[in-house]
Amino acid sequence: MKLEVGTIQIQDVVLGSEEKIVGTTLYLEPEKISELILADERLASCQLKVARPGESIRITPIKDVIEPRCKVDAVGGIFPGVINKVNIQGSGRTHVLKGCAVMTVGKIIGFQEGIVDMTGPGAELTPFSKLIEICLVLEPIAELDPHQYEEAARLAGLKAAEYIGQLGKTVEPAELTTYETKPLLEQIKEYPELPKVGYVYMLQTQGLLHDTYVYGTDAKHIVPTILYPTEVMDGAIISGNCVSACDKNTTYHHLNNPVIEDLYQKHGKEINFIGVIITNETVYLQDKVRSSDFVAKLTEFLGLDGVIISQEGFGNPDTDLIMNCKKVEEKGIKTVIVTDEYAGRDGASQSLADADKLATAVVTGGNANEVITLPKMDQLIGSLDYTDVIAGGFDGSLQPDGTITVEIQAITGATNELGFNQMAAKGV
Repeated sequence: MKLEVGTIQIQDVVLGSEEKIVGTTLYLEPEKISELILADERLASCQLKVARPGESIRITPIKDVIEPRCKVDAVGGIFPGVINKVNIQGSGRTHVLKGCAVMTVGKIIGFQEGIVDMTGPGAELTPFSKLIEICLVLEPIAELDPHQYEEAARLAGLKAAEYIGQLGKTVEPAELTTYETKPLLEQIKEYPELPKVGYVYMLQTQGLLHDTYVYGTDAKHIVPTILYPTEVMDGAIISGNCVSACDKNTTYHHLNNPVIEDLYQKHGKEINFIGVIITNETVYLQDKVRSSDFVAKLTEFLGLDGVIISQEGFGNPDTDLIMNCKKVEEKGIKTVIVTDEYAGRDGASQSLADADKLATAVVTGGNANEVITLPKMDQLIGSLDYTDVIAGGFDGSLQPDGTITVEIQAITGATNELGFNQMAAKGV
């Protein structure tokens, strides 16, 4: 499967009476986007606000982040099974508005929603402070069931991202990159001398707002299966979860998965990148055993020599991570696991809830319990009503002078377990 990704650089977003892309400037008409969103009768209001890198702006509570994209010359559209009909994605041509994102903001549903500061020490911990954020500030109708509001808010972000992405359909991209993964036997024959490497992509699926969707299907109902890597770039996987903000995979993370990108960069040079195995993170032991058995079986069936396994969330999913690692290693296939840590504020506690002696190669996104004080910002997009109750916050987090003291798990993307974050290790 071959996909061409055209990058259209966006360096400014202007709200006004026009909708177009001129050079690197994106022009949007707020009334048209609000009309699109408010066609969903579950939402009472939708305001568009723009936050730029370096501005003294705090955005909270954040539900999802989505990059505007559109299909150019292929059947179907972005986010199949949700916004568009179910069509196999990952081929043809896709245009991406790089440098901006749609961010859904509004009344809290779960307590695991986050904060993004566009400047200051908090901004240094999230990749989203480097983007121009097109914020949809949403308000539900009175007495709406929380799950209905959550669905409406998620769909609002996806609808807006696709609508905005369509403005780039006829724009000539500044850069065009081709990604290709061939059918299995062809792929293996192409680079027979290189180690065959695959990617086990763990998706949060614990229910109660902890869900991820694959082609519109709640991934808790799937058994592990194989995807072409390019399918992920076209919105085959979207976020629907409220796992702690620091390590949730937003839809933006799925569209820009850095593990997939890095494996493609090394493909044909150091490794033969065979494909992606998606699996879920379930609640019950029997389901964990079944899924990890399928993961190990598929890695063996594909004849892989090595596997990268990435996690989403912490605690209960640590068991899924270690089960996957252990069973794949027992097949004689080398693994590297990508996770983060909840090691206590002093970093002295056990980092993961589970462990095994076969987990010998580990990449960490950082310690989510680390504490940070965020200075007062000049402007707020959203609400501070929930600062003390979101994951990472505590009674007294919000100070009278406007500063906020929280664990970094409250910052969206701070310890992301795809490695899509700003933190790094330093040798001593």
